[in-house]
Amino acid sequence: MTTPKPGSILLGTTQPAVLRDWYRKALAPDHKGEGAIDLGGFLLVIDQRDDVGSKTSEPARMILDFHVDNFDEIEERLLSAGVEWIAPAEDRAAGRFATFADPDGNYLQIIQFKQHP
Repeated sequence: MTTPKPGSILLGTTQPAVLRDWYRKALAPDHKGEGAIDLGGFLLVIDQRDDVGSKTSEPARMILDFHVDNFDEIEERLLSAGVEWIAPAEDRAAGRFATFADPDGNYLQIIQFKQHP
Protein backbone atom coordinates (compact mmCIF):
# COMPACT_ATOMS: atom_id res chain seq x y z
CA MET A 1 0.00 0.00 0.00
CA THR A 2 1.35 3.43 -0.94
CA THR A 3 1.65 6.08 1.76
CA PRO A 4 0.26 9.46 0.66
CA LYS A 5 2.86 12.24 0.52
CA PRO A 6 1.88 15.69 1.82
CA GLY A 7 2.27 18.25 -0.94
CA SER A 8 0.77 21.43 0.44
CA ILE A 9 -0.87 23.13 3.38
CA LEU A 10 -3.64 25.71 3.30
CA LEU A 11 -3.12 28.58 5.70
CA GLY A 12 -6.37 30.45 6.26
CA THR A 13 -6.10 34.07 7.34
CA THR A 14 -7.94 37.37 7.55
CA GLN A 15 -4.90 39.14 6.09
CA PRO A 16 -3.57 37.14 3.11
CA ALA A 17 -1.41 39.92 1.62
CA VAL A 18 0.36 40.56 4.94
CA LEU A 19 0.94 36.86 5.54
CA ARG A 20 2.13 36.21 1.96
CA ASP A 21 4.63 39.08 2.19
CA TRP A 22 5.87 37.84 5.57
CA TYR A 23 6.40 34.26 4.36
CA ARG A 24 8.21 35.48 1.25
CA LYS A 25 10.50 37.75 3.26
CA ALA A 26 11.20 35.23 6.03
CA LEU A 27 11.32 31.91 4.19
CA ALA A 28 11.10 32.27 0.41
CA PRO A 29 12.82 35.49 -0.69
CA ASP A 30 13.11 34.27 -4.30
CA HIS A 31 9.35 33.67 -4.65
CA LYS A 32 7.64 36.10 -7.02
CA GLY A 33 3.99 36.73 -7.73
CA GLU A 34 0.81 35.36 -6.28
CA GLY A 35 -0.29 31.80 -5.76
CA ALA A 36 1.28 29.02 -3.73
CA ILE A 37 4.71 29.61 -2.23
CA ASP A 38 7.11 26.76 -2.94
CA LEU A 39 8.97 25.84 0.25
CA GLY A 40 11.40 23.31 -1.14
CA GLY A 41 8.79 21.21 -2.93
CA PHE A 42 6.10 21.65 -0.28
CA LEU A 43 3.52 24.28 -1.24
CA LEU A 44 2.14 26.89 1.13
CA VAL A 45 -1.27 28.14 0.00
CA ILE A 46 -2.42 31.32 1.77
CA ASP A 47 -6.12 32.08 1.46
CA GLN A 48 -8.56 34.70 2.73
CA ARG A 49 -10.95 33.05 5.15
CA ASP A 50 -13.98 34.41 6.98
CA ASP A 51 -14.20 31.45 9.37
CA VAL A 52 -10.93 32.17 11.25
CA GLY A 53 -9.95 34.87 13.74
CA SER A 54 -7.19 37.39 13.17
CA LYS A 55 -4.92 35.45 15.57
CA THR A 56 -4.80 31.74 16.25
CA SER A 57 -6.02 30.74 19.71
CA GLU A 58 -3.88 27.56 19.90
CA PRO A 59 -0.60 28.29 18.13
CA ALA A 60 1.15 25.12 19.29
CA ARG A 61 -1.56 22.74 18.05
CA MET A 62 0.28 22.32 14.74
CA ILE A 63 3.85 23.53 14.21
CA LEU A 64 5.32 23.67 10.73
CA ASP A 65 8.95 22.47 10.91
CA PHE A 66 11.68 23.40 8.47
CA HIS A 67 14.62 21.01 8.38
CA VAL A 68 17.73 23.01 7.50
CA ASP A 69 21.33 22.18 6.67
CA ASN A 70 22.75 25.53 7.81
CA PHE A 71 20.95 26.65 10.97
CA ASP A 72 22.98 29.84 11.42
CA GLU A 73 22.24 31.06 7.88
CA ILE A 74 18.49 30.56 8.22
CA GLU A 75 18.45 32.00 11.73
CA GLU A 76 20.19 35.14 10.43
CA ARG A 77 17.64 35.48 7.60
CA LEU A 78 14.81 35.19 10.12
CA LEU A 79 16.47 37.75 12.42
CA SER A 80 16.80 40.13 9.46
CA ALA A 81 13.13 39.60 8.65
CA GLY A 82 12.25 40.58 12.22
CA VAL A 83 10.42 37.41 13.20
CA GLU A 84 8.92 37.04 16.67
CA TRP A 85 10.93 34.37 18.49
CA ILE A 86 8.90 32.09 20.75
CA ALA A 87 11.89 29.97 21.77
CA PRO A 88 15.39 31.04 20.72
CA ALA A 89 17.95 28.62 19.32
CA GLU A 90 18.55 25.69 21.63
CA ASP A 91 20.82 22.69 21.32
CA ARG A 92 19.05 19.43 22.15
CA ALA A 93 20.03 15.79 21.94
CA ALA A 94 18.61 15.46 18.41
CA GLY A 95 19.95 18.76 17.07
CA ARG A 96 19.40 22.51 17.14
CA PHE A 97 15.87 23.98 17.34
CA ALA A 98 14.25 27.43 17.38
CA THR A 99 10.56 28.38 17.35
CA PHE A 100 9.08 31.56 15.88
CA ALA A 101 5.64 32.90 14.97
CA ASP A 102 4.08 34.37 11.85
CA PRO A 103 1.89 37.52 12.03
CA ASP A 104 -1.22 35.40 12.72
CA GLY A 105 0.53 33.75 15.67
CA ASN A 106 1.10 30.34 14.02
CA TYR A 107 4.23 28.61 15.32
CA LEU A 108 7.03 27.46 13.04
CA GLN A 109 10.39 25.88 13.79
CA ILE A 110 13.77 25.58 12.19
CA ILE A 111 15.59 22.38 13.01
CA GLN A 112 19.05 21.15 12.13
CA PHE A 113 19.25 17.51 13.11
CA LYS A 114 22.58 16.11 14.18
CA GLN A 115 24.31 13.94 11.61
CA HIS A 116 25.10 10.51 12.97
CA PRO A 117 28.20 8.72 11.69
